[in-house]
Amino acid sequence: MTGNFKIKNTVTEMRNIRGLNWHVGSVARYLLLVVIALFLLTGCGEEGSLSYTQQGMKAVEALAYEEALDLFANALEQEEDARMLYRGMGLAYMGLTRYEEAIVYLEAALHESGGRVEDMDFDINYYLATAYYKNGRPQDAVKAYDAILSLRPKEKNAFYLRGYVKLSQNDFEGAQKDFGSAVALDSKDYDQMIRIYTALEEYGYKDAGIVYLQSAMTENEKSISDYDMGRMSYYMGDYENARDYLSRLDTTKEYGAALYLGRTYEALGDYNYASGIYAGYTENDQSKAEIYNQLGLCQMQLKEYAKALEAFQAGMNIEDNGMMQTLKFNEIVSYEYMGDYKTAAALMNSYLKSYPDDVAAKREYEFLRTR
Repeated sequence: MTGNFKIKNTVTEMRNIRGLNWHVGSVARYLLLVVIALFLLTGCGEEGSLSYTQQGMKAVEALAYEEALDLFANALEQEEDARMLYRGMGLAYMGLTRYEEAIVYLEAALHESGGRVEDMDFDINYYLATAYYKNGRPQDAVKAYDAILSLRPKEKNAFYLRGYVKLSQNDFEGAQKDFGSAVALDSKDYDQMIRIYTALEEYGYKDAGIVYLQSAMTENEKSISDYDMGRMSYYMGDYENARDYLSRLDTTKEYGAALYLGRTYEALGDYNYASGIYAGYTENDQSKAEIYNQLGLCQMQLKEYAKALEAFQAGMNIEDNGMMQTLKFNEIVSYEYMGDYKTAAALMNSYLKSYPDDVAAKREYEFLRTR
């Protein structure tokens, strides 16, 4: 027997993570990794040693936020580079969902620029916008995107994200204008089209979202690939056409084809066939965590919980998999369905230290503690 636990499916990950955390991730997470890499390469002090700020950034990357803050405190005492230090503290506080403090330090990092506008300032503004939004200050989030667009008027991600914030505040017309600007900058960015669709669907404007997908499919009919036709058909709920387009591709070697054809069969209720597609792909490529996650989800539906656990853990073992939260969550679900409540509770306690803003997980932890 279980509590109110539900496995996390990356098809609905934007709803699970609630908005900007996921959407900004496609932009700012990449910038974060670039900044960390460049910063670590610069070194400081003795050759091969890392400054406290550098160590703190590595801890942020590892989701060890409390440890990061301790290291940044040492960096503060050593009077290390203020802008990088404040930025790191802002990211650590964001990881702890302490958005008020995150805003203080991210704003301080911007003020340390000395009037020079660099790539890091755009990166900070993306994170600052998220912190404002999560702290209940959507208008300030909009202003942060305004600041980005005033200097980079062709920053399509900023248009999209500003539109998302406006949509969350019931400004449908304003959101549509920003989404339109994002599309105008790149009418063949099908990933962006899908993000716009899912955002509109999330806030009750599914029909408006479908218009974007249909327009992309019609306007680019001669150049669009079977893969893009297939996945957009999938999001539109046209599973028969999605299956037809995606079945033309080699799902044993093409990651996107395997992922979306498998999802299509899941939507059609054929979990056996879907799991076969995912398993077939993993025979040739063991580097895609999302394939392992979907395989695990199928096996959960088939009540093969031990196999599901194995799939989730295989995904977790992939370095820099980009979806550790989802995989850890689903690992816990597997243990619960297997009746191992003690292990599930212990893992949930650890999970909440890394992801303290997961309200559903907090409720489930209370249930597990009573088992």
